[in-house]
Amino acid sequence: MSIHPVLQTASGTQRKLASSAKARRLELNITQAELAERSGVSLGSLRRFESTGEISLRSLLELALVLGELKEFSTLIHPLQTVSLFEEAPRPCQRSRKKSQSKEQE
Repeated sequence: MSIHPVLQTASGTQRKLASSAKARRLELNITQAELAERSGVSLGSLRRFESTGEISLRSLLELALVLGELKEFSTLIHPLQTVSLFEEAPRPCQRSRKKSQSKEQE
């Protein structure tokens, strides 16, 4: 069951991330010890993450790299696009017709 984004909490998201990371690790047939070694994250930190969702951002990114999910983190936060009320909106360029050679020679 999916929770509506308005009702999500930070701790709930932590647990969901941990659950998803564990599922991905198992899909790739990687043990906790292998993932810890390949990512540089201590085995204790990995175990704590999978059971509670608690982990440092750096360690989470290292795990995501090994699990093939690092790209997803770069698109998480987008800057707001502001619009000035005093600037004109850019106008689309209008294409002009190329003059024919017969008219240019006259």
